Amino acid sequence: MREVARRAGVSVGTVSNVLNRPDLVAEATRDRVRAAIEELGFVRNESARRLRQRPDRTAGEFGDEPRRAFGVVVEDLSNPYATGVVRGAEQALNEAGHDVLWLSSDHSTAKERRSLDLLEDQNAAGVLIIPVGLDRSDIARLRAAGISIVLIDHDEPGACSAQVDHVAGGEIAAAHLLGIDRGRVAFVTGAPEPRPCVERRDGAARTLVEAGFGKPVTLVQDALSPSEGQLGAQRLMAMSPVPNGVFCANDLLAIGVINELCRLGVRVPEDIAVIGYDDIELAASAAVPLTTIRQPRHELGWEAAELALAEIREGKSHQHRQVVLTPDLVIRESA
Repeated sequence: MREVARRAGVSVGTVSNVLNRPDLVAEATRDRVRAAIEELGFVRNESARRLRQRPDRTAGEFGDEPRRAFGVVVEDLSNPYATGVVRGAEQALNEAGHDVLWLSSDHSTAKERRSLDLLEDQNAAGVLIIPVGLDRSDIARLRAAGISIVLIDHDEPGACSAQVDHVAGGEIAAAHLLGIDRGRVAFVTGAPEPRPCVERRDGAARTLVEAGFGKPVTLVQDALSPSEGQLGAQRLMAMSPVPNGVFCANDLLAIGVINELCRLGVRVPEDIAVIGYDDIELAASAAVPLTTIRQPRHELGWEAAELALAEIREGKSHQHRQVVLTPDLVIRESA
């Protein structure tokens, strides 16, 4: 607050009034202070503020009070898979009486760390995270601050985790393609390629190799999005021979692939069968309804929340647990 005051040319008391009683401050001064706050990236320390509002309590007594807010950090909130996971977590946490902050790392390690710093500063009760660059030191730091942490679709020593068996998902997808006589398989993914996508590819490759076929040709697009799926379809059609089966790392890519193949006059599934992964809401309404590997998104978020709540409830007796869910095949017209 002193830095903000210096930048704005006002007193610390004026900064405090802008934050807490803005009606007492002239509009021009308010604007100057808020501009300084924005420039400096100032975030109020809520735990310190609450302590000052309770002069009759010691820090230890305050620390014993239940903390209500949880943060859920995912890679991309525009991805329906991520929002499905967050919705599941939010429902479980709301039913337990907690509020939830949704945060997106946008696949950025730096932004992920800023989100964790924010949650620590806000004295969050816990963090549920689909990690990008999280490491053991981050986990240790949060735990030292009294914040429970649960990893989603990732595991690391020292933390609970809730995951989907993506290797099994890849195996299921490849087995289905083989079952409809599609052995020339391509795998379309995006960059950066999250670990679950790598596991899906590994599972598909193992199944194809064990059946006597080669590993799937891998096309890496710039993102896991429909527009990149369209570009991937163009690359598929330029291959020789053209694959007769395509397994996409997620449904967004698969929808883009199908839309572009249809535009090019390619018959799906007669010429090329396409399988996605996630079973998002759009999958059933694609140009050709999408066969996909369904992830239990809502259940995954719910299980992660339950693990976080259990850690808080059990305290020092808590033992970290790993929950692994199994995906399943949803057959529609694309394969």
